[in-house]
Amino acid sequence: MASLATQLLLMLLVILAASELFTNALEHLGERLGISEGVTGSLFAAVGTALPETMVPLIALVAGTGSAEVNAEIGTGAILGAPLMLSTLSTFLMAAAVLPRRGLGGRLHPERTGLLRDLHCFLAAFALACAAMAVPYEARTVRAGLGIALVLLYFLYLLLTLHASRALVAEGHGTEAGSRMLLGRIGLPVNLFTIALQLIGATALLVAGAKGFIGGVEGAAHALGVSPLLLSLLIIPIATELPEKVNSILWVRRGKDTLALGNITGAMVFQGTLLPAIGIMTTPWQARTEVLGGIVITLLAAAWLRIMARPGGMPLWAPLVNGGLYLAYLALTLLPLR
Repeated sequence: MASLATQLLLMLLVILAASELFTNALEHLGERLGISEGVTGSLFAAVGTALPETMVPLIALVAGTGSAEVNAEIGTGAILGAPLMLSTLSTFLMAAAVLPRRGLGGRLHPERTGLLRDLHCFLAAFALACAAMAVPYEARTVRAGLGIALVLLYFLYLLLTLHASRALVAEGHGTEAGSRMLLGRIGLPVNLFTIALQLIGATALLVAGAKGFIGGVEGAAHALGVSPLLLSLLIIPIATELPEKVNSILWVRRGKDTLALGNITGAMVFQGTLLPAIGIMTTPWQARTEVLGGIVITLLAAAWLRIMARPGGMPLWAPLVNGGLYLAYLALTLLPLR
C-alpha cells in the first residue's frame, strides 16, 4: 500500500502542474482568438480535461478485461459516474476553495446565459440517457435512434455556444489571460504555435497523470475487494475528474467564475451526451440499484444548480449543498455493503 500511496501522490503532483500549464495556455488561446469565456471554459477546457475520464469507458468497452460483463459494468459505471462527480464533488470543491475569501454569504458571478445553456442541455441529455435504460437491449433500432439524438444534441449545443460568443465578447465577457504564458517566460515567442505546443504538452501530462492515478486507485480498490461497478461509479471518477477540479479551483481563486463553472458544466454536457450515446448502443445499459441512485443524485444536483443560477449571481453556499448530495450518494451506495 505504501507504493500505491507514493504513486497517487506523484500522479497528483503531475496533474497539478499540468493543470497550471493547461489553464495558462487556454487563457492565452481564448484571448488570441477573441472568443468568450463561455467558449473557452465550456468547450475548450471542458473537452480537453475530459480526455482522462473519456478514455476509461472507451478502453473498458473496446479492450478491457476478458469478461464482457465486467467490461460493460466498468464502461457503464464510468460513463454515469463522471457527471455525478462533476455535478456534486467538483462544484463543492470549487466553491469551498473561495469560501474563506468570499464568505458563506458571497456569490459566484458566471456569465448566466452560458451557464443556463449548459445546464439545460445537460438535464435534457441526461434525462434522455436515463430513459434509454427502459429500452430492451434487443431494440437496437430504438437504441441507435436515442444514441444519435444525444450526439445531435451535443452538436446543437456547440453551435449555440459558438453563436453566442461574439455578442458576449462585445459585452465584456471575452477571455483575458491573467498572467504571462509560461513558455513565454523562458524566451519563446507567444503565438498560436507556442500556445498549441503548451496546450498539447499540458494535455498529454493531464492524461498521463490521470492514467497513473487511475492505476493506483484501481490497485487500492482491488486490494480492498471493491466490485467493478462500484469501482467505476465511485472511485475511478474521483481520479479522472481531478483535472476539472484543479482547473476550476485555479480559475475561481483568480476571480474567473465563468471559466471555473463553465469548465465543469461544459464537461457535464460532453459527458452527458456523447459517452451515454456510446453506452446505449454498445452495452446492456440497464438500471441497477447503484446506477439508479447515482442518476437521481446527479439530476438533483444539476437541477439545484439551475435553480440557484440567479440573475445576481449564484450564492456561494449553493454548490456546497451539492457536496451534501455526494455524501448522500456515498451513504446510499456504501451502507448496504456493511
